[in-house]
Amino acid sequence: MTRFAFVIHPIHPKDIARKYPIAKFFPEPLIETLLSKKSPEKVSDIKGVHSITGAKTEGIFIGLPLTPMMMIDKMPLEFVYDRLEQCAQIAEQEGCEIIGLGAFTAVVGDGGVTLDKRTDIAVTTGNSYTVTTAIEGALRAASMIEIDVKGATLGVVGATGSIGKTCAKVMAPQFANTVLVGRDLPRTEAIARELPNTIATTDFTKLRDADVVLTVTSADTAVIFPEHLMSGSVICDVSRPRDVSIRVAQDRPDVLVIEGGVVEVPGPVDFGFDFGFPSRTAYACMSETMMLALEERKESFTLGKDVSVEQVEQMARLATKHGFKLAGFRSFEKAVTEETIQRVRAARKALTAV
Repeated sequence: MTRFAFVIHPIHPKDIARKYPIAKFFPEPLIETLLSKKSPEKVSDIKGVHSITGAKTEGIFIGLPLTPMMMIDKMPLEFVYDRLEQCAQIAEQEGCEIIGLGAFTAVVGDGGVTLDKRTDIAVTTGNSYTVTTAIEGALRAASMIEIDVKGATLGVVGATGSIGKTCAKVMAPQFANTVLVGRDLPRTEAIARELPNTIATTDFTKLRDADVVLTVTSADTAVIFPEHLMSGSVICDVSRPRDVSIRVAQDRPDVLVIEGGVVEVPGPVDFGFDFGFPSRTAYACMSETMMLALEERKESFTLGKDVSVEQVEQMARLATKHGFKLAGFRSFEKAVTEETIQRVRAARKALTAV
């Protein structure tokens, strides 16, 4: 049996209160100072991952005590690489043969390439299966809101990144039009030229033309706000930290925001740690790491800033083979209700009736 490890980290300083409750009383600058002095450590054992093929795997969570803001603005990149290397060393000591990079560790620096060179175990960002589930989730949600994608406009935010670019390449041909929104216009325009009926812009208000939005940036704060969205639209937010502001949930009951990449894991899985999901569910990037372990594939799979369509298709096949599937929709850490679906569908019908 191939064992796996997966790196998790706090999105916000106060998140460490999940493990250290007293931290909720500390000011954030103090928490960040304490985190910077703390080394990575094993957080929990993961047991009960049982494929429908009969294969089994188990692993560990490794906690990296850095927030996205610390990784981007407050610590040298070499410091982050050293901490990730320590995570890999812990994984090896625990008998793991593959390590997955969670949340911001998958995008910081060169997306795992340097870590792969510094360690003897396999490394994956999990981005291939993240793309698979993001596309599936966005299209399924669009169908539930009764959006005919053949006549609709797709919006992709972060299309120059590894996940966003591949999502745009796969999804754009299914839509009538596509709008790519990015902060680097020349790079965004270069992607747009590869796709049919696609324009590039730096103007987030252009998302008001989009019926379905998929957003996946490496920003450390929200970039999409209530005024950016069309009534009756679907927004699939794959980023952690979130790209979509909490104000959207508060001010725009006429849109459906779903979290991308939430997966039901086969077997009586016990993660040994509460990261805010319902039992037996995980992020897609975690699931990719588990699937590679179930396959006994002790190889680095998704690395760097590009994800190929072939890699996405491979992960889709492995998910079907082992029984991983998209879980019920969640929005801002809450389950999406039928009432929400009906309300957004009604908003959609009202818009198209005008």
